[in-house]
Amino acid sequence: MFSFLIAFIPRAIQQAIPLLLGSTGETLTEKSGNLNLGIPGIMYVGAISGVIGSFYYENSLADSGDISGVLAIIIPLLCSLFGSLMMGLIYCFLTVTLRANQNVTGLAMTTFGVGFGNFFGGSLIKLVDTDIPSIALSSTSYYFSRSLPGASSLGWFGKLFLSYGFLAYVAIVIALLSSYVLNRTRVGLHLKAVGENPGTADAAGINVTKYKYVATCVGSMIAGLGGLYYVMDYASGVWSNDAFGDRGWLAIALVIFTIWRPNVGIPASILFGGLYILYLYLPTGMDHMEYKELYKMIPYVVTLFVLVLTSIKKKRENQPPAHLGLPYFREER
Repeated sequence: MFSFLIAFIPRAIQQAIPLLLGSTGETLTEKSGNLNLGIPGIMYVGAISGVIGSFYYENSLADSGDISGVLAIIIPLLCSLFGSLMMGLIYCFLTVTLRANQNVTGLAMTTFGVGFGNFFGGSLIKLVDTDIPSIALSSTSYYFSRSLPGASSLGWFGKLFLSYGFLAYVAIVIALLSSYVLNRTRVGLHLKAVGENPGTADAAGINVTKYKYVATCVGSMIAGLGGLYYVMDYASGVWSNDAFGDRGWLAIALVIFTIWRPNVGIPASILFGGLYILYLYLPTGMDHMEYKELYKMIPYVVTLFVLVLTSIKKKRENQPPAHLGLPYFREER
């Protein structure tokens, strides 16, 4: 049993990091009253933007041994943040400035993001001219996926706690920092006020538009890092179109499961990550292949159960922001 946990938990955590980054970013966004269903597309754009930066950096080197570890991290990181920031700005312009329907805009952003990623991913694959429809960025991926020093010499402790790339620890820090900002600072108080009642917040002198823009754009950049982590760490630098799966939607489901609390997202994302790959550790064979997709539905079923439970109890602290998904018209306050 112990050996099973040593093998299972690290894989669950690796699966959990994209979910944690996506859900943390979406939580910040929803706290401002914006319901961004474009998170799957934003994570996809964040991933392909990092891949583009990494691809051109690797191909600019005369020899792969000349690669700089600092640039191998900085270039994909900045490209990913920039791509996801642009997606966040587009969403805000449409929903905050033009007051477009948030649900329709989010779904359109997801469709656009996936199409954007597949188009440029396919273009890069053609440049590589390989028989396998994928791109391997092993040189830059090494710096994202390398574990902490001493992890291999500490046995099970190192395997469980120190064997992950630096973005895994960054994701945990971001979740804890987001929770602190929301619950312990004036900025967090103002942000929650905007999400609960933007009219009252506006009357109190809070710039509603600024808070919505900043929260959504910062949340988009955090979610974009989830896409970058998936490609550069979890997938070992290998990009192939449509390989991201439904992780973006799972991140949105995780927001509901955590009841809009980023710190709770840390253990919850590990739980979701474990449930998502649980089918890999169940008995195999033709008799069980037909149940594979049912196993992958478990996180969504658990989320529905939590949603029903919180709706029945109707505790205010467990409910979404009161103005979530609704446009704000200053003239109506």
